[in-house]
Amino acid sequence: MSRKPSISEIGAFLGHVKAVRDNEADTGPLLAEKADLLERIAEANPDDRDAAQLAREARTAADRAQRNR
Repeated sequence: MSRKPSISEIGAFLGHVKAVRDNEADTGPLLAEKADLLERIAEANPDDRDAAQLAREARTAADRAQRNR
């Protein structure tokens, strides 16, 4: 089973969101990081269908961004 993201990992992600927004940087890596966190949350909560769906959607968006670079 995957380890749930820690508070510090989520805080770091939110810091990355702010940095990307402030610098108008490429969002591709941010989308991949978001997908990774959501996938870990979904894996840690196997009965939560909504978490699994959100993780799939986030991974699809991250993959699409990677292909469009």
